[in-house]
Amino acid sequence: MCGIVGIYLKNERLNAELGKLLAAMLIEMSDRGPDSAGIALYRDPVDDSSCKLTLHAASAYDWDSLQTAMAVHLQADVKLDVHASHAVVIAAADVASVQDWLSAEHPELRIMSAGSSIEIYKEKGLPSEFVRQFKLHELNGTHALGHTRMATESAVTTEHSHPFSTGMDLCLVHNGSLSNHNRLRRFLRDQGVSIQTDNDSEVAAGYLMWRLREGDSLETALERALVDLDGFYTFAIGTRDGFAVLRDPIACKPAVMAETDDWVAMASEFRAIAQLPGVANATIWEPAPATVYTWGQ
Repeated sequence: MCGIVGIYLKNERLNAELGKLLAAMLIEMSDRGPDSAGIALYRDPVDDSSCKLTLHAASAYDWDSLQTAMAVHLQADVKLDVHASHAVVIAAADVASVQDWLSAEHPELRIMSAGSSIEIYKEKGLPSEFVRQFKLHELNGTHALGHTRMATESAVTTEHSHPFSTGMDLCLVHNGSLSNHNRLRRFLRDQGVSIQTDNDSEVAAGYLMWRLREGDSLETALERALVDLDGFYTFAIGTRDGFAVLRDPIACKPAVMAETDDWVAMASEFRAIAQLPGVANATIWEPAPATVYTWGQ
């Protein structure tokens, strides 16, 4: 059992409030997932000549030295912003060259996300502590996903927490369980997809990245997922431009959605959406089984 929240702002005047809105939603899902929490936040896109990565350090880290070393190696401007155990790096360089250098020279760091606008933060502990630690109320953005985890199939660690990102600006949060993730993990690794944990949710994220790499649109990739992914699940998927929601054909995992002129939101339970401004005037519904919902794509 886990808790999922997502929000896409249609009114840009609310962008400065995104972190505050997301924090309230996330905390409402605490009893669905008390062991860890995480978010994927989309904001401040960099230009085509630069890239943005989120890094995680398992213990206290000398981020200033990393910034200096990276700038020297890349011979490019590098900016670094620390958020608790994570740091967002913006480099005027090709993302592949940055990832290759980090993997070779700093294997102690985990790359949580890469792209042009995505930032991923996740950590062990209660959602309320996560909100405080990462100062979520102070963060802005255009859209975001959040997850509170109650571990069932893998360890309680930062690495096993959601969201999972396996492609540029792509991420996934998941409530449920996949029954064929071990076979898919082997297949995806044979296709060159990097999967770092034994969490079934990372397999789902890797599957979507592979389908997009093969030329599918996001909607087509999700329709294919209904055939290739066995199990019970509610997915929320973030992209650079918006987010999507998908439930399996049986749809036994809870989900609710709501929409106003200012925002679209989804959550595992309505009480998370009830925190949002203007909810009294929202259109509210339960997403149908085996149906792809997208916004902003």
